Amino acid sequence: MLSKEKIQRINELAKLSKTRELTLQEKKEQDTLRKEYIKVFRSSFRKQLDSIEIVD
Repeated sequence: MLSKEKIQRINELAKLSKTRELTLQEKKEQDTLRKEYIKVFRSSFRKQLDSIEIVD
């Protein structure tokens, strides 16, 4: 699971991008955090799918 601080930072950057243009450094940080979030999400989702057992 992604830490609360990282999720909060993702949200902060998203809010900032709605009010002003992000700096190059902020854009890179946002991209890195989003990729990390997606990686963790996919891993967690894959584990859920793998644990599903279909019964006829």
